[in-house]
Amino acid sequence: MGKPTGFLEIARQTSTELPPEERIVNFNEFHIPLPPEEQQTQGARCMDCGVPFCQSGMMIGGAASGCPLNNLIPEWNDLVCQGRWDLAVHRLIATNRFPEFTSRVCPALCEAACTCGMAVGNPVTVRENERAIVEYGYESGAIHAVPPPVRTGKQVAVVGSGPAGLAVADLLNKRGHTVTVYERDDRIGGLLMYGIPNMKLDKSVIDRRVEILQKEGITFACGADVGGNLPAQALLDSADAVVLCCGAKQPRDLNLPGREAGGIYFAVDYLTSVTRSLLDSHFADGRAIDAAADDKHPLAGGGDTGNDCVGTAIRQGCASVVQLEMMPCPPDARAPGNAWPEWPRVRKTDYGQQEAIAVFGQDPRIYQTTVKEFYANEAGQVCAALVSKLESQVVDESTGRRAMVPTGEEFVIECDLVLIAAGFTGCQPYTAEAFGVALTARNTVEDDHFATNVPKVFACGDMRRGQSLVVWALREGQDAAAAVDRYLMGYTNL
Repeated sequence: MGKPTGFLEIARQTSTELPPEERIVNFNEFHIPLPPEEQQTQGARCMDCGVPFCQSGMMIGGAASGCPLNNLIPEWNDLVCQGRWDLAVHRLIATNRFPEFTSRVCPALCEAACTCGMAVGNPVTVRENERAIVEYGYESGAIHAVPPPVRTGKQVAVVGSGPAGLAVADLLNKRGHTVTVYERDDRIGGLLMYGIPNMKLDKSVIDRRVEILQKEGITFACGADVGGNLPAQALLDSADAVVLCCGAKQPRDLNLPGREAGGIYFAVDYLTSVTRSLLDSHFADGRAIDAAADDKHPLAGGGDTGNDCVGTAIRQGCASVVQLEMMPCPPDARAPGNAWPEWPRVRKTDYGQQEAIAVFGQDPRIYQTTVKEFYANEAGQVCAALVSKLESQVVDESTGRRAMVPTGEEFVIECDLVLIAAGFTGCQPYTAEAFGVALTARNTVEDDHFATNVPKVFACGDMRRGQSLVVWALREGQDAAAAVDRYLMGYTNL
């Protein structure tokens, strides 16, 4: 550790965020990083504790505590403190091949489990230290293309180019296998490209990584819809192994009266349309679903996706925005039954809600609510929603299981754009079905250590585990790559 007493002497300092009024005028990333010297000082806050929960990645209390990638966090915090940036890059990418993604979109499970956070109230700026390291790596050339010195002669087809697909492709290519990634969309990145708004993850960050992967020998094929315009048999005939990484992209619908009204969209379709139009023409093509047209009043679902919809709609210039949250409002501090190092189940006011407060004067979230019915106007367009209040009640006396149930109280919210963000129900099954791969009752791929019921076909990421975080997709990609390599070579060194 660079400074044994650093955690006692140095205050936590994070990057500067542009004020909401300034950042909502565009879709650019809005964090201004600390100068390298100050970032080094933040590295000195790491306690080098005896049991670094930050890198543990274990399940505690039903949630992950610490980094699922088991990043060597105390090591590279110390290297940041010393200004040994090249070595910090080396130790970071030893466990995380794509830190430019996790340092932007990961909810920082590491920081929630940081011993310093428990001891002095403020965790080490792990995520921002990670971002500083990887950006130094790109600027200095420490991160660059390194093609494998030898090829094995084995061909691997990876279906899907989201975080899991990129992770498994990267490692199998490093091993020397010849890898082709098939992506049905027009750009590489999957969830990273179209599921996450540009202000959270600038798409140039994805493009620069893809360029390196291409230089290292990976082939990318866009517009290749396996099970659609590309037969699954073609991959089975040409590849020695196939890895399905198609995500959990089947959105949960609302089977409600009035659902057929115009102006009701899945949140992911809304976000995709906005990002695609931004990248294709900077909105000149008019193809984005527009929350500003005709002074729109959008109604969005909850969670991170709902927050992304709020931030996007505000940037488009919506007249107001409401976000419905089914669960009760979390406490501002850990409850007695939620002790460190468990994931803190506390209220988070994310960037979209911050912007709504700044623009409209209030938090857009209404807790313990759900839509009961949609109303349409004479033109068939949604104009309002009937909303039910909910409360937590015991629904099974034998187990004590609770659920959110209607209280009988109802009210109407006027809205002319509805963005359904109710989670996902597993993968879109047609690709799995094209290979004859079995699915579970959760509509995820049934597997045995990533191997499916079909010989030489594997699966990983959200398609296997269900909707999850980017960091878990990366871990899935790493573990699946080792399983595929063992299948191809009889052993693995991944």
